[in-house]
Amino acid sequence: MSIRIQLLDARSVYTNLDFIRGKAILSLTRPEDITAINVKLEGESKSRLEGEPPDPFGFGGIRRRREEIATETEVHKVLYRAVTVFPATNLQSAKPDGVYTFQPGQHDFPFGFKFPFNNTCINHQPAVVNIGGLQMQAPGSRDRHVRKTLPPTLHAFQDQAIIRYYIKATVVRPAFYKENYRTEYLFPFLPIEPPRPAPNRMESYARRQHQFAPVGHPSAPAKSSINPPSIFRKGSQLAAGSNASTTPSTAPLQVCSVCIDARLPDPAIITCNEPLPLRIIITKVNDSPASIYLQLLQIELVANTVVRAHHLARENLTSTVLTSKSNMRVRLSEIDKIMEIDKGWWKDIPLPNTVAPSFDTCNISRTYFVLVKVGLTHGLGDQTFPELTVHTLKMPVSVYSGIPPPPELLQAMAANHRPLVAPQAIPPTSPPKVSAYPPPAAPPPDVAHPIILNQHPLTPIATGQTHPEEPYEDEAPPTYQEAIADGIGPVEGARRDYQHREGAGPGIG
Repeated sequence: MSIRIQLLDARSVYTNLDFIRGKAILSLTRPEDITAINVKLEGESKSRLEGEPPDPFGFGGIRRRREEIATETEVHKVLYRAVTVFPATNLQSAKPDGVYTFQPGQHDFPFGFKFPFNNTCINHQPAVVNIGGLQMQAPGSRDRHVRKTLPPTLHAFQDQAIIRYYIKATVVRPAFYKENYRTEYLFPFLPIEPPRPAPNRMESYARRQHQFAPVGHPSAPAKSSINPPSIFRKGSQLAAGSNASTTPSTAPLQVCSVCIDARLPDPAIITCNEPLPLRIIITKVNDSPASIYLQLLQIELVANTVVRAHHLARENLTSTVLTSKSNMRVRLSEIDKIMEIDKGWWKDIPLPNTVAPSFDTCNISRTYFVLVKVGLTHGLGDQTFPELTVHTLKMPVSVYSGIPPPPELLQAMAANHRPLVAPQAIPPTSPPKVSAYPPPAAPPPDVAHPIILNQHPLTPIATGQTHPEEPYEDEAPPTYQEAIADGIGPVEGARRDYQHREGAGPGIG
């Protein structure tokens, strides 16, 4: 017996509102008894952190608690959709014992799911335990839970942070001593980006000022009108020459002050697989005749990933160098006080396809900032002074996936004045909200939950169903964008190239 998953019209990257369709193919070489075949669309966020190692010096050292040393693992189901592709509803009454015999051969079971907007991981009410007739409330989980847009696929820091999405098919067999057959099909996922603000002429910037060390003007050197002293000259002439040579120079000192700006459109948003919309401007603060030379230029995109596993938390910084140039000696404009560095050094360099968009989920979050390093020297005429100053400009940015939301969704959001941003994190100590909506089995008429793609009896399409065995029972009410998104089709257009493998851990997908 074997089971595998085959997707129909598979995409390179899936996103919110997409339909993922396929079929579970069961291959048998002999007759087999089967109770059910379940197919699930799942997404999980898994973090794994190691505590501080024990004191290597033994006695006399700091003794840490066991929970501070142990390795902690935290797993959140950010997406869970399940459907039973066999048996169909009309077959369940025909077999009271629920056991079906399949003959040898290949059997296909179509399925389909629709991706939601937000994750489904919420905090749950603490369980009530009955001990000897005394009801006691068990302590609830203190883990952080959020209800936000689904995070992108991620695999980083040698298995410390893994976010993966997959289709799982399970063949349930009636005998307890026979193992159920399972298979998984992994695929990459990128979320739809939030609505972008209207274009404007505003810019966000980071600025540094610098004043070069003062130097003498070469056109006004200190000179003596008396010839240098000689042994053939008289003492009076020697005295006169020495007095003239010790006269201090009145040549003016030239001071050059500059201001370095790194500018991005406001708000600072950059897009996956696209170049940085960056401007670097050098401004002379005073009227110095000195020339400014660009000697060094480096642009980096730094990702700050926060990984949490119960009581442990760790920040990981990873840098992606977009361009790095040294020994450039590029003379900037001598006439203008405001000089912009040529964008040709970086305008044709897109972000690598390994850069994930900014996101925040229960146990993993990622933010970005841009580091711009500019090295400048100055000179007078053809003379360049040795002073080199390097300034680092840091600008926080938001990285978007480059997959815009459907126009129908934007129009519906604008008409109702609702933002597309998901609610904030749910405090871990607060009880879950009681759903004001009926269960998925009886959806309200204004919300289209189950969508049947075709009329084949073994082709259920799951958009909002919850499997009875799912541990997440008390779901919060759907957000506004989730309610109206059920009637909106998938995003059309090209998808971004995305390779989610980072670090040295084994690849997934």
